[in-house]
Amino acid sequence: MTTAARTDYEAVIGVEVHIQLKTKSKMFCGCNREYFDTEPNSHVCPVCLGMPGMLPVINEQAVTYTLLAGLAMGCEVPRHSKFDRKNYPYPDLMKGYQISQYDQPFCVGGSLTIEVEGRQQVVHLERIHLEEDTARLLHRDDGAESYSLLDVNRSGSPLMELVTKPDMHSGAEAAAFLRKLRQIMRYLGIADADMEKGGMRADANVSIRPRGQEALGRKVEVKNMNSFRAVQRAIEFEIERQSRLADAGERIKQETRGYVDATGETVSQRSKEEANDYRYFPEPDLPPMVVEPETVEALRARLPELPDARRERFEREYGLSPDEARTLTESREAADTYEEAVRLAGAPLARPVALWFIGEVARRLNTLGHADAELADTKVGP
Repeated sequence: MTTAARTDYEAVIGVEVHIQLKTKSKMFCGCNREYFDTEPNSHVCPVCLGMPGMLPVINEQAVTYTLLAGLAMGCEVPRHSKFDRKNYPYPDLMKGYQISQYDQPFCVGGSLTIEVEGRQQVVHLERIHLEEDTARLLHRDDGAESYSLLDVNRSGSPLMELVTKPDMHSGAEAAAFLRKLRQIMRYLGIADADMEKGGMRADANVSIRPRGQEALGRKVEVKNMNSFRAVQRAIEFEIERQSRLADAGERIKQETRGYVDATGETVSQRSKEEANDYRYFPEPDLPPMVVEPETVEALRARLPELPDARRERFEREYGLSPDEARTLTESREAADTYEEAVRLAGAPLARPVALWFIGEVARRLNTLGHADAELADTKVGP
């Protein structure tokens, strides 16, 4: 990034995150929701194929998971919510529309606190809603012609969408937010949120404005980011690109751009100067939903001890440093294993156990030789 961009402009960033929920069946039918490494078009039925006359049935587990996610992040759960039809002409939803939520989502408000370079920052949420995923388009080119194949196994899978307010100002902050979000999803046990496998997909809305100005600049949507590193690099490139345009007095187009991992750059995909008209209207085949206060409180009681609270308790009860406690609470599995080891060894040995645990796990993770290795892969246990 240029010095001028760092000094003269402030980046303003919000993200829209889609997370595949770990239910057994799809959102509105009984088909198996698994699609990764499956035979194409093997987990389908007339409902997810969009056959005329087929009626959807709401997956209660997906609703429960969405409410748990919202409560874990301090969202308000309105008593009334509903599903809507989002109309668009793409071939990845055979019905010609997507069942989503428009003006009455399951969760509103809420926030996550992230830490970047020792500084804490609160990222506020706009909403969390539930919808169905699309089919997968597989593009082919055999030399003579280009064409696309359609795998419907993913279509209809429960997809939770989370939208933040534009509270972030760097690629590092956006990546930290997504890491924290993945951690909470895994603590709750409702999603793997694996970006590399498409379990969590994030789009970033990036704009810049002169430092000190309140009004937002033209927003550019950045897509095709399939790792935390890609998110950070894509946003940093986009901030620099927009800053250079502003320095040159050129107009920043409101558009969708795709990130190219090989070059670390974003490329234009389509203009967004005119708002999409999805012609939302209430889904006529699904009744409005009522979430009673007693249901909300029962779900709140099901929440596990979340990462921040557990880290603070580890510091207080076991005398661990913030870094040690953070490492041991990175995953729920690691924290559970450590606490079981302390129970067996005795509280006076809590810190020596922590130091051994951190060192041994780190050593074994390094020997596994891949970035996505986790505690379960190390075979370390109490």
